[in-house]
Amino acid sequence: MSTVHTIEVYVRFSETDAAGHVNNTSHFLYLDEARSKFFKQLGIGEAPEDATFNLILASTTCDYLAQAYAAEILNVTTTVSKIGTKSFTLYQEITNKETGITIAKSTATLVCFNYVEQKTVPIPPELRERLQQMSVKSV
Repeated sequence: MSTVHTIEVYVRFSETDAAGHVNNTSHFLYLDEARSKFFKQLGIGEAPEDATFNLILASTTCDYLAQAYAAEILNVTTTVSKIGTKSFTLYQEITNKETGITIAKSTATLVCFNYVEQKTVPIPPELRERLQQMSVKSV
């Protein structure tokens, strides 16, 4: 299994702003879509009726490096950059598929959370193993 998960995103006109480039809020939609598909590949969140365990987004950042425009195709890559006791951090990049230019770099820290007890919990061993398979040493 590759340590990098990649999706393609087609930039719709409605995701741009008055300046003609992708609006800063749209980047977070692309990153969220990539995370969702990454989790699906890992088998995370396939049982939404199980309220005893899920993930909660604790922090997210996005550094904007270049502009993107309507009708472009972007690649969004996701890797695991850090695994802790109860949380893990994903590193994501948005690049222009055609030119390879990096549009944005992002991190997202997710915490394992028990919604019934409303508290954080340790990463389950089976999830830790799947995350380690997708982990990279440095980004």
